[in-house]
Order: sequence, then structure tokens, then C-alpha cells
Amino acid sequence: MLSQAAKPYIDASVPVLRQHGLAITTLFYKNMFESHPELKNLFNMGNQANGSQQQSLAAAVFAYAANIENSAALAPVIERIVHKHVSVGIKAEHYPIVGSHLIGAIKGVLGDAATPELLAAWEEAYGLLADALIDAEEKLYQQNNQQPDEWIKVKVLEKQHLSEDVVTFTLQGVNGFTLPKFKPGQYISVAVHIETLNLRQIRQYSLSDVNKDNTYRITVKREKGDEYKPRGNVSNWLHQHVRVGSVVDISYPCGNFTPDVSAEQPIGLISAGVGITPMISIVKAISKNNSTRKVLFAHAARSRANIAHLDEVQQAKRELNQLETVFFLNESKKQFTDEQEGRMDLSAHISADFKNGIYYICGPQSFMDDQRDALLALGVAPDMIHREVFGPESLNHII
Repeated sequence: MLSQAAKPYIDASVPVLRQHGLAITTLFYKNMFESHPELKNLFNMGNQANGSQQQSLAAAVFAYAANIENSAALAPVIERIVHKHVSVGIKAEHYPIVGSHLIGAIKGVLGDAATPELLAAWEEAYGLLADALIDAEEKLYQQNNQQPDEWIKVKVLEKQHLSEDVVTFTLQGVNGFTLPKFKPGQYISVAVHIETLNLRQIRQYSLSDVNKDNTYRITVKREKGDEYKPRGNVSNWLHQHVRVGSVVDISYPCGNFTPDVSAEQPIGLISAGVGITPMISIVKAISKNNSTRKVLFAHAARSRANIAHLDEVQQAKRELNQLETVFFLNESKKQFTDEQEGRMDLSAHISADFKNGIYYICGPQSFMDDQRDALLALGVAPDMIHREVFGPESLNHII
């Protein structure tokens, strides 16, 4: 617990961080990478290049300061961070490095306003957070029966093109290694060496099938990039270089986006674009284990042809007595009764039963924010709404 001596300084930091947070995190990353260039291998350098990671960290630091005694608000975010850290191999010795450069960046940006008392308060606050993360990550490493930064070598058994920009890879452990079981909705990290950057880069991909045949399946969309987002270094590398027989490094399964597939409570699975991938694993698991459950499967895409794994959704619909599918499409030919044209609007699909249901959302950040707001407006309880976040997070819901 934060000391009473430190609390007033953290409270006073809230408006300062709102104003100067981005400058602090930008300086933080600059100085840390200059002192420890090896850490670039742990960070998404595409997000560094476009500034989204700096903005996300600024939001996280501000959210931590604003909610430092509101554990209920911080707990889901911290749990998500713990899984992400374990999936990339964060170790306890990384935390002093981060702490030193974060405090140094606060001092560097605030100058004389960063009094010794303020800096001491932030050292205390960061230490509490670091200890909590280190403890939780150690428990997750033990739960997974793995060592920090331990990777599994897998061979590609099958590469299937679902469209020009979406492929699936079916993976199997090399030398007879038995792949750990995973929960529907979890992901693995894939680590590759990007020659053009001379860096190892790590990305997370949801497991897009259920446990079977000692294999994993991931579905990878090639991110071509545009004026709003960077080209995906890892997704393009996987598309171009990985073939049947290729060997790559993956992490143990991680992630807390994991509904209880055996529960009776109605469940809504809401996704957009490649955010459909964890939903495929979840809906297939429900169809195999809980065929009478009420399920709403809502997905947004450019067209029906752009819906990955559509055939598997339709198969689940044949197996689930109470599965409702609805697809919101930019380009709809209106040939199917489960299609609607335009932006997702679930108001006509949230029945009285579903207002007491549980919801899982995956897609672009703005999509997830919009759907969360819409569900709240329809009367769904905030703690019944869960989101999967792979990239930088806005944290708009707690700041």
C-alpha cells in the first residue's frame, strides 16, 4: 500500500501527467533504448515508430496515478499486462531498468517541478507496481511450468490461404514435444528475426481452433500499412517466409480472454476484422461442450468474403441450438438473412436474457470502445464486458 507521505504527491501528479505524460514516455523510451538497445527485441518497434506505444504508456501511467487506490479498476488491466509480459519473456531484472528510466524521464521533463519528494513518491509507487507484476508473473510462469524467456520450437504442418491477406498456420512441436493445452480465447507469441531491422520481434496471435491432435492453429492477417498505421513487420514476414516445414519459436499459451465455455449464462462474442480469431476457438469449444447455451456471434467486416473461418461459424451454428449470428458488412449483397449493411448496431439483438449475459469483444481499439459504450447504454453491467487488447490500449474506461 502506498504510504501516506507519498500519496499527496501521486495525487498531485494526476493533472501534470495528463499534460506532460506523452513527453515523459517519449523521453523514457528514447533514453532506455539508447542505454539498453537489446530491449528493442522485446518491444513492437512499429508501434514505437508511429508513437502509439508512447501514447499508450502515457495513458497507463496516468491511469495508475488516478486509480492507485482503486484496485478494482486496475486489476483487469494489470492481469492483461501480466499475461503479455509472460508471453514475451519479461524477467524480474527488467524492472529496475524501466523504473530508473521512467523516474529519469519524469525529472527530465518536469525539471525543477520534479522535487525530491515527488520523485521519491514515484519511486515508491513504481516499486509497488513492479513488485506486484513480478510476483504475478512468477506465479504464471510456474502455472505454465516454464522458465522466463523460454520458447517452444514448432514446425509448420499446414499453411492455408483464406484470402489474399489472411493465412492460417497449423503448428506442431518439434522432436515430439507435447504442446501445452490452452483455454479457448488464449494466444501465443511468435518470435522472428526481421533482417531489415536486425531485430528479433514478437507478436501475439490468438489460437483460432480448439485443442486437438497436439497442434495449434493461428490465423495471421498481413498488415500492409497505410497513412494511419505502420506496415506489419512480423505479419508480412510470416506471409512471405514461412512455409510448410519451417520452424519458428512460439511462447506458451497466455491471455485472460477466456470465458467459461461450460457456463449457462448467455454469451455475446463481438468482433471485427481479424478479431474474429479468438471467437472461432470460443464458439467451437462451446459447440462441443455446451450445445444448449445461448450465444450471440456478431462480427463486422468489409464483405462476407472477408469473414475468416465463416464455414466454421456456420458449422457451429448447426451444432448450437441457440446460436444467433449477425454480420455487419460495408458491402452487403443482402443474400443472407444474418447480414446487415453498415456499422454494427446490436440494439435489436440484445434481448432481456442477453442484458444479463457476458460479453467478449475483439477488434480495433475504436471498435471495442464503441461496442463497450453501446452495451453499457443497453444496460449490460460493466464487469460483464471483456476485451482482448493486443496493441496499445487507450484505457478510456478508467481515465
